[in-house]
Amino acid sequence: MRVTRPLAAGLGLLAAVALLRRRYLHWGATDQEVTMALPGDDLVDHADLVATRAITISAAASDIWPWLAQLGQGRGGFYSYDALENLVGCDIHSADRIVPEWQSVDVGSEVRFAPEIALAVARVEHGRALVLRGGIPMGPVPPPYDSTWAFVLIDRDDGTTRLVTRERYEYSRWWAGLVLEPVELVSFVMSRRMLRGVKARAERTPVGARDPGARDLQR
Repeated sequence: MRVTRPLAAGLGLLAAVALLRRRYLHWGATDQEVTMALPGDDLVDHADLVATRAITISAAASDIWPWLAQLGQGRGGFYSYDALENLVGCDIHSADRIVPEWQSVDVGSEVRFAPEIALAVARVEHGRALVLRGGIPMGPVPPPYDSTWAFVLIDRDDGTTRLVTRERYEYSRWWAGLVLEPVELVSFVMSRRMLRGVKARAERTPVGARDPGARDLQR
């Protein structure tokens, strides 16, 4: 009994951790969305860590896309917890309106997390998908991984849209997972807030309520 109780407790803890990990890596996503191929998956072939999250938005993809197009520091922000991001010097100010000057997003351009930190735009399907690629250095140490961050809009028959995000990480150092696994918990908290932030903005800002130049934003 002295042996089996600790063993049972350990197994129970491992099961709880595995369940928790699955929940925060797949928040809001269906089983089909977790396994389906998305734009950008091919850029990181052998991912060691994958997070797929999603939310339903009661708006057309064309109403959601402009909020994604203006993502980034110095632009529309990330619609998440600005105060937390600014504690580490990101200087993020999430927008509550669509700004025509921030709508240009093309392959090769950058989406900044902070004034000196950015991911490259690796793929764009205007109105449907935005894929970022790169890594965040750890001080003077280069990123110990390659990664992609995809935002994909999927129309549904009932007039709503699924916004699906996917992070894929391929480790280039043996210790990368020791850093990224804990960080992914923080990423979950911020990403969930971002998805809800995009949803709230898109649902309260229909096409007809945008600025006069907004019709030029749709491609």
